[in-house]
Amino acid sequence: MDKIYSVTELARELGVTPRTIRFYEDQGLIAPQRAGNTRVYSYRDRARMILILRGKRLGFSLRDIREFLDLYVVDTTQVEQLQLLATKVRARIAMLEEQRIAVEQTLTELKDVERMTVDALTAKLKQSRPA
Repeated sequence: MDKIYSVTELARELGVTPRTIRFYEDQGLIAPQRAGNTRVYSYRDRARMILILRGKRLGFSLRDIREFLDLYVVDTTQVEQLQLLATKVRARIAMLEEQRIAVEQTLTELKDVERMTVDALTAKLKQSRPA
């Protein structure tokens, strides 16, 4: 728990670039300590980065992630945080379900167009061949 990380160590451990970590620092989502001119990241910063990266992977906005992280600090019981998370997750699931349906409809339509195109091409090729 007392381990500190350099930006390079933390990036390597999390599988991201140091630039990614600096981006989230610039966004105010993590706040590393300073040891002289060097940034040092705590176990808490590492835990926050894990949550940030997971949130981004799941499609949440930086604003959503910030709201979630801020509640973690304010609400030590985590009740509000869990309620917010449940609400955001349900909304994200609904949006992804809508996107999935739209993608399935598009795929069906594209397959129909492809089939009609291949059929038309086959017919044209048969017509152009000498008998």
